[in-house]
Amino acid sequence: MNSVTTVRASSWGALFDCAFKWEGVHLLKIRSPSSPRALLGTAIHASTAAFDAARVNGEPISAYDASELLVHTLQQPEFEVDWRGADLSMREAEATGLALHTKYCNDISPHYDFVAVELTTKPMEIDCGGGIIVRLTGQLDRARIKRDSYGIGIADVKTGGAAVSHGAAKTKGHKPQIGTYELLYEHTTGDRITAPAEIIGLKTKGKPEAATGEIIGAREVMVGTEEHRGLIHFAADMFRSGLFPPNPQSPLCSPKYCPRWATCPYHE
Repeated sequence: MNSVTTVRASSWGALFDCAFKWEGVHLLKIRSPSSPRALLGTAIHASTAAFDAARVNGEPISAYDASELLVHTLQQPEFEVDWRGADLSMREAEATGLALHTKYCNDISPHYDFVAVELTTKPMEIDCGGGIIVRLTGQLDRARIKRDSYGIGIADVKTGGAAVSHGAAKTKGHKPQIGTYELLYEHTTGDRITAPAEIIGLKTKGKPEAATGEIIGAREVMVGTEEHRGLIHFAADMFRSGLFPPNPQSPLCSPKYCPRWATCPYHE
């Protein structure tokens, strides 16, 4: 009899950063409070998605109207937030969030032809062998489906203190997530992704900045080529064996970001 593990599609990219942390969060359900900066990112994603969804639905709203959702999300989060020792106040979070929201709505979004926002996908099953099945479900969180002269592609909004550097969005480390989204879009719609993906970076630390960066070949990183195995093959090995390796060199290896850190013997 097969054993089916259901996994949120939006979490899949993190599996390839630190699988030990990923197992703790998504399989063992270990939780810790979110940081104020994580809350800020959630708020920006909520308000910008509302703005873009209204455009896609043919009922556009103003950046000002959509910003109400940003303020509401900051002031009434749906998850626990630990403000102790935070490097920004609620007022600073609102100011930064509103600046980036406005910049995105006025300067970034109008340049895109979005056809879907945070698309709900059809479950996709990965046969790991040995009777182990992984079922990817959920939405393409924080991502848009864009259409341009190359065809259909993914545009993924990323926030963070280092989301933009030297005038360009940070793209390093995002291929697994983008590749997963490309596969899920194709599985759900039957249409092939033909355009390069783009990261839309919104920098939340220091001076608010917005920029884009291109990602090519994300799908191939996941499924592999004639020369190289894809990351899905490595993931299948993890689920089949039950071994999720730690990565103490991950930039997110800290008690601030990992709820498993206190009991993890592998970090410094």
